[in-house]
Amino acid sequence: MTIDKLYPNAHAFLGKKLSPSGITQWFVRLVMLALLLGGGWIAYRQFIVAPTHNADRLLQSVPVERKSLPITVSANGAVEPERSINVSPRNAGFVKELLVDVGDSVEEGQIIAYMDDANLQGQLTQAQGQLAAAEANLEKLLSGNRSEDIAQAEAQLEEARSTLQQAELTFQQDQELYKDGAISQRELESSRASRDGAQAQVTRLEQALKLQQRGARSEDIVQAQADVLTAQGSLQSAQEQLDDTVIRAPFSGVVTRKYADPGAFVTPTTAASSENSATSSSILSLASTNQVVANVAETNIARMELGQSAIIRADAYPGQTFEGQVVEISPESTVEQNVTSFEVKVSINDPEKLLRSGMNVDTEFEVGQLDNALVVPTVAIVRQEMGTGVFIASDDGKPVFTLIETGANIDNYTEVRSGLTGDERVLISLPDSDRSPSSVPGGVPMLVPAR
Repeated sequence: MTIDKLYPNAHAFLGKKLSPSGITQWFVRLVMLALLLGGGWIAYRQFIVAPTHNADRLLQSVPVERKSLPITVSANGAVEPERSINVSPRNAGFVKELLVDVGDSVEEGQIIAYMDDANLQGQLTQAQGQLAAAEANLEKLLSGNRSEDIAQAEAQLEEARSTLQQAELTFQQDQELYKDGAISQRELESSRASRDGAQAQVTRLEQALKLQQRGARSEDIVQAQADVLTAQGSLQSAQEQLDDTVIRAPFSGVVTRKYADPGAFVTPTTAASSENSATSSSILSLASTNQVVANVAETNIARMELGQSAIIRADAYPGQTFEGQVVEISPESTVEQNVTSFEVKVSINDPEKLLRSGMNVDTEFEVGQLDNALVVPTVAIVRQEMGTGVFIASDDGKPVFTLIETGANIDNYTEVRSGLTGDERVLISLPDSDRSPSSVPGGVPMLVPAR
């Protein structure tokens, strides 16, 4: 491509026709001029504009303030249920009906399953019959004999006495006949036996009448009362076994796992249950309301108190916070990897039930209030060999290092307990030239910013 095509009026502008070598020289000069202008602009930005801008930024200062800030303690932890148990029947048996499934919410006392009770119904009926018989026998003994029975016994006794009287008369006559030789010895003995039998019958009927008139013996009544108590116990046991086939929720919560379906045989033991096993030790697992179990460092546990408020954050819900309250502080520490901490349990205000068991959370506890404290931004604090301090913006614009005593560090602010009056402005960044020993009293250079 020629300059004629790039610049059609070039010949008129230059006043003469250019040779090829001349065109090349002009093109080179134009390129060099462009490079010089571009380099000058870059140098201007780098050495004139940028240093001025950076100096303004590095010499930025902020006033010392008085603030009231909450004192907080941070701890990590996890979401756990307040209570978690495996629900099992009291006695081994087959699951007849299961009324809930995983994820269902249940209330305390709600029926969640039925066990097979066919054999227990018969035992209950038998126990009821035994109790009825025992109570009837006791009632009979306590009521005594009827007047009709006593009258009948008296009549039988009178009849026996008449028989005895007749037998006695016959025996006396037979004795006289025996003396006269009218009857044999055998006939006399037969008459005697009849008389003695009649006497024995009278004696037996007299005793029977006395018993009926006197009523039941105290020993018989005591035994009958004991029989009633035994029958009542058998009935109660049968009823309890039947009631145990109705499985109820021991507390309000959520069904977290199911171990058995209808038809499965459940044998309650202390062993763990398998969800897919045909024979299990539990019907289901039930968990109550969730809570946060936070691990508070040993150095902060003295600040913890029951009822303190807490803010909970979970990675699963970025930007969202949950409120909580301290409900329990463990009296015993736990040590993991040579780090001592204490478990602090926090109730959660989570009406939508977003937090789930096992989630990791960060918890921030409000343990106090820093009232009307003198504070500076934490980034303004630097550490020197001579101590901790800040750079003060002096009237002549030169930073002056001032030693301070620091206190609590809260929300990017650090409490200043001494060294400042509150009227100063502290630098939050410095140019490299002000990091020299001359900017620090005693010629000690600045080391590192405080964190």
